[in-house]
This record gives sequence, structure tokens and C-alpha cells, in this order.
Amino acid sequence: MSLRTISARLLGTLALALLVTLPLVSFSKDAPPSKTIGTIETKELPKQALDTLALVRKGGPFPYSKDGTTFGNRERILPSQPRGHYREYTVKTPGSRDRGARRIVCGGEKQTTCYYTSDHYASFKRIVE
Repeated sequence: MSLRTISARLLGTLALALLVTLPLVSFSKDAPPSKTIGTIETKELPKQALDTLALVRKGGPFPYSKDGTTFGNRERILPSQPRGHYREYTVKTPGSRDRGARRIVCGGEKQTTCYYTSDHYASFKRIVE
């Protein structure tokens, strides 16, 4: 058997395997399948997150210049929305010399749907009030 024939058969076998398994693969533009969003009740949030959430509800003023800026959702963990939908806010981290890793990200015209991350966007929990 020639190398060309072996290559053609191998490609055919791989294509068939792909067609058979493709329906088993789940595709989502909202979030990668391995990343899910849990929930967290406001009573479970750290005090600093409650303080930040209160400022968001009030419309500020915010202690950091980056607060209220667009959150790009590059991690694609939060539901897919048009650019500018989400805004991010710093949650102070005691002992941190910079903004730390904790944030609240809110979406919508009135910033009503909010998410908390304690690990700088690696995971999120939707805040349930």
C-alpha cells in the first residue's frame, strides 16, 4: 500500500470519527462548557463587597478610577452581551497594596444583574439579593 493510500484512509477514518462524535460535543457562545456560574447570596458576601454593591446601587462615588469602566468579558464566563453591557467595580481586599483580585461586575441599563469574583475573573457567582 502506498503512503498516499494510507494517508487517504487515515483522513477518511478521522473524518468519520469526527462526524460520529460531533453531536456529542456541546458548543456555547455564552461560556466554555467547563466553566459555570454559581450563585451567592448577599449575606454571604464579604463586607467590602457589600460596600461596593451599595456604591453601585447609589451610582458612586467610587474610590478607584477604573470603577464603572467596561468589563470586556474576554474570559467568556458571563453570558454573552454586546460590548459595554458589563461594568466592573473594585472590591477592596484588606492588606492588598493594589486593587486586589476581587470585583463586582454588573450588567444591564440599570446595573441590576451583578456577579462577584474573588479570583480576578477566573470564576463568577451571580449575586442573589
